[in-house]
Amino acid sequence: MKLSKLLQASTLAWCATVMAPAWSTTPAAPGDDAARLRVEKVAAALAADMAQLCPAADPGDQAAFDACRKGLFMDSQLKRSLLDFVLWGRQKDPKLTLKESKLTQFGPDVLAGMYVPLFMFNGKYSVVHVEREGLYQIRLQTAFRNRLSPGQFPYPFWHEAEKWSMYEKANEIILWWDTKADKVKVAQFTVWGTTPPVQVNTHVEQAAFDGKWMWTDATGKSQPAVTVFDGLLRADNPYIGKLDTAYKNLALRLRDGQCFQCHVPNNPDGMKKLVLLQTPMHAAAEIKRVMKAVRNDTMPRDEFGIEQPLDNKTKTALLNEGAAFERLLDLAKQWDASAPSTARNDATGLTTATAAK
Repeated sequence: MKLSKLLQASTLAWCATVMAPAWSTTPAAPGDDAARLRVEKVAAALAADMAQLCPAADPGDQAAFDACRKGLFMDSQLKRSLLDFVLWGRQKDPKLTLKESKLTQFGPDVLAGMYVPLFMFNGKYSVVHVEREGLYQIRLQTAFRNRLSPGQFPYPFWHEAEKWSMYEKANEIILWWDTKADKVKVAQFTVWGTTPPVQVNTHVEQAAFDGKWMWTDATGKSQPAVTVFDGLLRADNPYIGKLDTAYKNLALRLRDGQCFQCHVPNNPDGMKKLVLLQTPMHAAAEIKRVMKAVRNDTMPRDEFGIEQPLDNKTKTALLNEGAAFERLLDLAKQWDASAPSTARNDATGLTTATAAK
């Protein structure tokens, strides 16, 4: 369902107020030496930790990626530094303000477990205060792992050639630090850094995007592999299979409710603050907020940007399947967290123990 250019603003305003975190309008004083020193200290710790967990390696090194992903997801400086919901995306133009930029909302599990591990770091950083935003930039030198298998990316970034090219050429990650919250509020990757990427890579021509955000490989496994729970919960977690089934049931109801017409990576309505629901991990980070919006009849919106409550049958089915998915997710996290600490690092590497705290 496409929105007209004339009416797009009302939908974007709704997304900003209902589904995205509020923007701070109180600038941090650039002359505040204490604040600057605090950000410098945080930046040094983040840069050192990320370089240790995710050092420069061959862009196709699966073991290096797995180790980076495990380290960032568990109890990393990065994950501890993120707000409950962080906006993420590319910096297409440094002249654009954050409000003008198209960004996607993620919880810490998703950003630390699926997106940032696709980059590598050398420990070098800079700190810049951006007065117009009232935020500091912590700029980390980086490079992108463009030679991983397609299932290691959260979705086919190559669905848009410009996006894939910017990922491949990224040379810095920008963490926008809010001194009031003492957390990262926005994270971006950029090609506008002043130094070359920390690891040389060459362009990878991916297969043409076929319109599928998820697919099944030749062995029958769901892909992308990083978006399902096999690699995030302990291998013996009894809820893994149930969670996959619960998400498939939820996805059918989301489709009935027209949620996938908007909340997918190609962002057909051009929302500046996008929420993704097309995979289990993406939906898991947003399920509580989505269910609240459905209960309150604040989503979906029609082509005029006006609240358009679902019919009773569709709404009831969506709430029931959403509640089942949410309940199983909580049980799975609780089960993982209750396992003996010596048993948590199974062969797959990652758990959700820290997420349950």
